Order: sequence, then structure tokens, then C-alpha cells
Amino acid sequence: MQIVLKQIENLGKATLYHITDLGGMGLFLLYSIRGIFKRPFRFAAFLKELKFIGAHSFVVIFFTAAFTGMVLGVQGYYTLSKFGSEGLLGSAVALTLIRELGPVLTGLMVTGRAGSAMCAELGIMRITQQVDALECMSIDPYRFLITPKFLATLVAVPLLTLMFDVVGIFGGYLSGVKLLGVNPGAFFSGMEQSVLNKDINLGIIKSFVFAFIIVWICTGRGFLLLKSRSGFGAGSVSRVTTQAVVLSSITILIWDYLLTAMLL
Repeated sequence: MQIVLKQIENLGKATLYHITDLGGMGLFLLYSIRGIFKRPFRFAAFLKELKFIGAHSFVVIFFTAAFTGMVLGVQGYYTLSKFGSEGLLGSAVALTLIRELGPVLTGLMVTGRAGSAMCAELGIMRITQQVDALECMSIDPYRFLITPKFLATLVAVPLLTLMFDVVGIFGGYLSGVKLLGVNPGAFFSGMEQSVLNKDINLGIIKSFVFAFIIVWICTGRGFLLLKSRSGFGAGSVSRVTTQAVVLSSITILIWDYLLTAMLL
């Protein structure tokens, strides 16, 4: 009987912890959005974060997009050739990248490169009491630390997604047309006829949603480090950073399905 009661107690504690954690993340989001409207606006900090999240992610996004497009070109060619439809390769590559792989892979790459860094940075600032020092000086830590990251991520991720799409389509062109001999006119004409505005809009909407997920979870987990079960010290920063990356990646994949089901 005591074992059963202990399990019920542990279940209750876990439930209360997760509800409290979810409420803390919700309040964190509200305070971060409120910081956007506070003046003066930290434009220099915004540009710094935009450079870190956007420009510094260019290389990893470029190579990921190029080789993803090349793989799609090869796989699509050998699949379509079984039905004598090699001319549809351009539309297959473009629609796959614009609707799905562009936003999703960009979100995952930005999460692994920039999201983890933002979480670790805020976690270290929290355990070294730098956030507490800002509060002691009557400086809003949300406006000072979080708001530039929020805005920069919401701007950078959609731009990186558009770049991913363009580079990926060019990679598919290289593998399909230059290496496998698909007619270039058929490649581009099929893409022009099949890609509609709603496909482009779907990709852009996904990129904004994924950007919001990345910056909310990664900054929130780092900022609220001391309220989590990760402990204290360097080990807690590593654990909460891993947690943020995993949670962001899973949430991106879940919302990818939900948005596709709702908007397609």
C-alpha cells in the first residue's frame, strides 16, 4: 500500500512540476513580447543577434541545402524514370523543398547551431548571477537579453529558409540536369507550372512558426534554468541545453505535421 501511495505522490509531484514549468514558460513569453514595445529599442543588439543567428548560419544552411537538393534530384530521377516522367523532376524537387524540407531542415539546423548557443549563454548568465545583477540595477532582463534574440530569430529564419529553397533547387538542377541528363527546359517549366503561391506561403508560415518555437524554447530553458530540475553549475547548463535542442526539434516536427494538415 505504501508503494502505491508513493507512486501516486511521485505522479502528483511530476504533474505539478510540469504545470508550473509550462506556466513559467508562458509568463516568460509574455514578458519577452512586452519587452519588444519598451523603449529605447536596442537596435545595435538586434543587429548583433541577427548577424549571429542569420549570417553565421549561412555556411551550414548552404551546404545542407545544396546536398539535400542534389539527393532529391538523384532520388527523384530514379523514381520518376520508372514511370517515364523525368520531366517532372523540377516540380518534385521544388515542391518538396518549398513545402517541407526547406522550413524543417532550416529550423533544425538553426536550433542546433544558434538555439543551443542562446540557451547555453543565458544559462551561464543565470548561474553566474548576471541576470540578477541586471535586475538589481533596475534593468529589464527581458528587454535587455531576450527581445533582440526574439526579433532577430523571427527575421533570420524565414530569410534562411528562402535561401535554403533557392540553393536546394539549384542543387537538384545540378544533379538532375547536369549529371543525369534531364532536359533543362522541362525541369524549369514543370517547376513553374506546379509551384503555386499557396506553396510558397505555406513554407513562409512554417518558417515563422519554427522561428518562434526555436527562440521561445531555447531562450526560455536557459533563462529559467534555476527553476528546472537540471541542478546547478556547469552540468546543469549542458543538460538544459540538450533538453532545449531536443524539445525544439520535436516540437518543430509536430508543428510541421499540424500546419501541413491545416493549411495544405
